[in-house]
Amino acid sequence: MDFSIHPHDGSTCPHDDDKMHEECGVVGLWNHPDAAAVTALGLHALQHRGQESTGMVTHDGTRFHSHRGMGLVGDNYGDERVIRSLAGSRAVGHNRYATTGDTVLRNVQPLYADFEFGGLAVAHNGNLTNAVALRRALVRRGCLFQSTTDSEVFIHLIAISLYSTVVDRLIDALKQVIGAYALIALTENALIGVRDPLGVRPLILGQVKHADGAHSWVLTSETCALDIIGADFVRDVEPGEIIVIDDAGLRSIKPFPRTASRFCVFEYIYFARPDSVMEGMPVYDARKRIGVQLARESHVDADVIVPVPDSGVPSAMGYSVESGIPFELGIIRNHYVGRTFIEPTDSIRHLGVKLKHSANRATLAGKRVILVDDSIVRGTTSRKIVEMVRAAGAAEVHMRISSPPTTHSCFYGIDTPERGKLLAANHSIEQMAALIGADSLAFISRDGLYRALGHDGRNPDRPQYCDACFTGEYPIPLPDMADGDGRQLSLLTETT
Repeated sequence: MDFSIHPHDGSTCPHDDDKMHEECGVVGLWNHPDAAAVTALGLHALQHRGQESTGMVTHDGTRFHSHRGMGLVGDNYGDERVIRSLAGSRAVGHNRYATTGDTVLRNVQPLYADFEFGGLAVAHNGNLTNAVALRRALVRRGCLFQSTTDSEVFIHLIAISLYSTVVDRLIDALKQVIGAYALIALTENALIGVRDPLGVRPLILGQVKHADGAHSWVLTSETCALDIIGADFVRDVEPGEIIVIDDAGLRSIKPFPRTASRFCVFEYIYFARPDSVMEGMPVYDARKRIGVQLARESHVDADVIVPVPDSGVPSAMGYSVESGIPFELGIIRNHYVGRTFIEPTDSIRHLGVKLKHSANRATLAGKRVILVDDSIVRGTTSRKIVEMVRAAGAAEVHMRISSPPTTHSCFYGIDTPERGKLLAANHSIEQMAALIGADSLAFISRDGLYRALGHDGRNPDRPQYCDACFTGEYPIPLPDMADGDGRQLSLLTETT
């Protein structure tokens, strides 16, 4: 998170494609002879979680080494000289997706600081909901902030803690913050992983086994990062758990009272890569089951099921199986379009959706089409997709969405607009259908979503997810909230 109004209003986001976005992904590695190269591979697997910038800090047993850069993982670590400069067998890496504020080098993680006990690098995924208040108090104590990220709050809380060990200082800091977070820290002597008490943000533990019998430990956001580096999945880091890895091995610390998990349900719908396994559930299978349930709840007669690629593909497959209607790639995605493609004039800007998607006219012409997508945020992209499919000759266009209507902003690490910019927060389903130009529009129900994920939606004892973006039921307090419209106080307001 940046210390400016969040969620953003979308007015200054050059890469806005009308989707919600994860802020970042993290990777930590301990005791690997090629730590930097392997961490870079892990970050490449997590590129979908953050495309603005990437960074890495390593330790060679004596010194820390770092690289931070704007852009994609391949652009930063494709140069062998960068990898060679990151010496050591221990590493922590980070991919960042900016929400609002400047996308500048000073905000690239991991953040690094020198303490009396030595150096510390921190990579953070999530959002602290009391960060503004904490930062204001820390500034009044004389702390000097070098970035505009809430992650730096951890650094200063650790610095002022009166405890002697790094772990005790970290626990002291964690007991003062409120929010959703997955945190990986690298010290001179340990790799530390932390997950927030409700387990909203993901963090997993893996292991690389070497031919000589030795092994390396891995902490990361998704199992797809383990796959690319040849690591075995060990387990999910538990909500509220601290994992400490050092030369003596691995130990677990649980400083918080045990409570029910509230894992982010949108990981299953959209954020996680489909080949990942989240909380024991394969994401690909979950999305297909969501599509099956969506067909049961909202089917309409049609000739072809078409996914909005790529995130709509598994759900569209499930919808097709349940409905018996053929699945076709009626929309083709161009994977070689950069996120910051320049659209300099109004006459060109309206063609922007065609840079990423083009209609497969032979599949669509004269057909009654059901489009399956994962969500509708502002509705701008949905409208352009519907227009494109109609222009290709579709006789009817019906939109089906594999999530409930997004009616509330997220404050737990997901980039969403203010509530006033969310289409579903301000319009009925019928109004939304008219605005995007669809013959009909339907979303999966909340209970249907839970059933698709293996839980009876009527069972009060079912595992709970964080689904505040659908319900407005925020499981973690929002102390920094400025008003009821879903905005937070800006740094300027708080510190002047």
